[in-house]
Formats: sequence, structure tokens, C-alpha cells
Amino acid sequence: MEAVLYCKEQIAIPPALPDVLKQFTKAAIRTQPSSLLSWSAAYFEALTKGETPPVKERVELNDHNANGLTKGLIAILHKQLCPLGEQSVQMSDIRSKWDNLSLPPDLFLELTQLGDFSSDVVWLHFLAVACGAMSNGLTDTMKVICEILTKDSEGGAARIPFRDFKEVYTFLARIDGDIPQERVDATLQHLGYLKELQEGMIQPKNFLSADCPKLS
Repeated sequence: MEAVLYCKEQIAIPPALPDVLKQFTKAAIRTQPSSLLSWSAAYFEALTKGETPPVKERVELNDHNANGLTKGLIAILHKQLCPLGEQSVQMSDIRSKWDNLSLPPDLFLELTQLGDFSSDVVWLHFLAVACGAMSNGLTDTMKVICEILTKDSEGGAARIPFRDFKEVYTFLARIDGDIPQERVDATLQHLGYLKELQEGMIQPKNFLSADCPKLS
């Protein structure tokens, strides 16, 4: 049986295909997924549903933690799970997005147990323990959280609302268990004064300053 031959006039290429493939390729290069196939499925599913695709803002070079977490991957989860600033998220939704990024399932279980999360979780709390899993101590964790939550441009002041800082800091201090309440109160009092001078915002340089009580 002879093979069927086609000429270029018979093959219709969808007009949008070149741009779709171009954007997909750029997204894959920026994100560097550990499992390209599963990430690709999640990418096109998100586009089909009109959702935020799992794409990093930039390529991360040598930023991977031993457990696979990076600031860029946590930022993807934040964009996908909290696009409108919702406070609560279903753990099943977090797990689905987590698996799409091929992040370790045992780490997810560890974070769930650490935060004592149930079916419905305050998103900032999960984000906080995830940042803690890739950071060096509480101060570094709070700096990473500011860099993820901020609306400032990359490399800017990384300002976030004081209410978000307070929510995350008090939660992390509580699950740490070794930080005296007096220290937490002193830190929040100091930063609370500064936020009045900064339109309700706090930035890393405020709690990294020698004038600020240590976070832990």
C-alpha cells in the first residue's frame, strides 16, 4: 500500500499554534520543571481553564534547596492559589498544585503536620511553613515571605502590609515554640510604630535593622 502524500496546501496549521508553542517554550525554560510532561499537562490545563499557569517569573540559577523548594516555586503556588487575596484555601487544591510542580509528597505531608493543617487552611500559614522549609531561620523566612507577597518590583523594598507580617510572624513564632511571647510583642510593637510612618507597610530592612528586636 502506497503512503499517502500531502502537499503544503492540504495541511492547515492553526494560526495560533506558533505563538502558543513559543510561549510554552519560554515558560518551560523559565520554570525548568523537574518533570516536563506533568508540568506541561498542568500548563495547558491552566490555560484551557483561564487560570494562572505554573510559570516562574524568571529562571532561578543554583537556588534549589535540597528538598526541591525554591522561592520561585512557592511564588507560583501563591499566584495560583491566592490570585484575589482569599484567606482560606482547601488543602486538596494546594496538594493538586503541589503535585503539578512535582514537589516531594513527603515534604507536603511534613509541612501539613508542622502547621497542623486540616481540610481548610489559611493560605498565608501554609506559605509561611513552605518558606521556612527552604530558609535559614525565622528572619530569613520572613524576608523570603516579604519578597513573595510584595507588589513592589523585583529588587525593590519588598513591602507588605503590617497585618500580613503580623499574621505570619505570630503563626511561625507559635509553632516554633521557643520564642518568648515578650519578644514577639516587643517586635510587633517596634514594627507597629514604623508602619504608622510607612502607610501601614513593613519591609525587610525594618526587621533587619539593629534597632529592631530580633525575631527569634
